[in-house]
Amino acid sequence: MSSILTNNSAMVALQTLKSINSNLSDTQNSISTGKDINTAKDNASVWAISKVMESDVAGFDAVQDSLSVGQSTVAVASTGAERIVETLTEMKELAVSAQSETADFGKIEADMASKRDQIDAIISGSQFNGVNLLKTDIDGTGGTSLTVVSSLDRVGSGAPTVSTIDVSSADFETSVDTSAMTAIADVTTAASAFGEIETMLTAAINGAAALGSDGKRVDDQMDYISKLSDTVTSGIGALVDTDMEAASAKLQALQTQQQLGVQALSIANESPSTIMSLFR
Repeated sequence: MSSILTNNSAMVALQTLKSINSNLSDTQNSISTGKDINTAKDNASVWAISKVMESDVAGFDAVQDSLSVGQSTVAVASTGAERIVETLTEMKELAVSAQSETADFGKIEADMASKRDQIDAIISGSQFNGVNLLKTDIDGTGGTSLTVVSSLDRVGSGAPTVSTIDVSSADFETSVDTSAMTAIADVTTAASAFGEIETMLTAAINGAAALGSDGKRVDDQMDYISKLSDTVTSGIGALVDTDMEAASAKLQALQTQQQLGVQALSIANESPSTIMSLFR
């Protein structure tokens, strides 16, 4: 049955055109923003997941900042420790040469004093941002280790937890205390100084090795966090970013559907005039 009051064909064509226009608008928005899911109403579940992961990526940035500071602090201390090992080795050579009756003990002791001052200067100067891992008190507040934020861990739907790396002080002020070293005046004192230097050298080598190990751990963790942040960012993109090739093809298809929808609505609107011709 046809009616001039109720045009069912036009209503169907209009609803179809509205649906096409809505899809076209969504597709154009996806292309312009680069995101399929830009707001919670697009897909609440996926949007919520993406926002949680984006907050974790921001946390990873803060972790990398902490690791960078820790990396520099350990590197400065490690460089100082290795230089102290070299200086103690030079002092050991002097102590060996002093165990000869023909040695110039005065000159050797003068060299020893200079190197002791050098070691003290290295210990005092091996600081970064006010933290010195060669001292007993690394930060002036009684601290004996440096805590470096190393990762942000999340399990299930619970709140994330922060993991840390603790770098202990090498404490060269105690283990490499040259102030109490025996002054070289003869073969006997040279032998005593040699034993003291050997003890300090062993402690310095162990301390430098420990700092090197901690430094490598911080370096490896920094590399891991950087890659992890990139991977999570890529995962977020897979969830919410627009597939531009598919969106482009869909846009063209919807534009064609829109044109056909307009034509269909125009044809449907001509039906009443066709009925009127029956009364002529």
